[in-house]
Amino acid sequence: MARVLVVDDDVLVRETIACTLERAKHVVLQAGNGQEALDALDRGPLDLVISDILMPEVDGIGLILAMRKRHPPLKVIAMSGGGRTRNMDFLRMAEALGAHKTLAKPFTPEQLAKAVDDALVTAP
Repeated sequence: MARVLVVDDDVLVRETIACTLERAKHVVLQAGNGQEALDALDRGPLDLVISDILMPEVDGIGLILAMRKRHPPLKVIAMSGGGRTRNMDFLRMAEALGAHKTLAKPFTPEQLAKAVDDALVTAP
């Protein structure tokens, strides 16, 4: 069981991911954008952050950069549907900046579970 923060401005996506993780017995917190996620990081320890890339206020790339400075060992899974351009360069950029895993939307619950398991067992 891990403490996981799910960050996505799409409530339905965020709730679906949270439900999937809760069924796997993880403790799940939620944030609607990168700024809310940074606030949550300051309130207590987490094992994993799963974040969308394209969000208002602080986007996923900004969130990853801030986490690397403030909480370097924290595990991160970046996810993106690529926005209007369907450009998956966002995920490659997230990996280059320190995301442990990436998921292209849409993904299955099984793909999510594997990415979470892989990220949690990866050495910091």
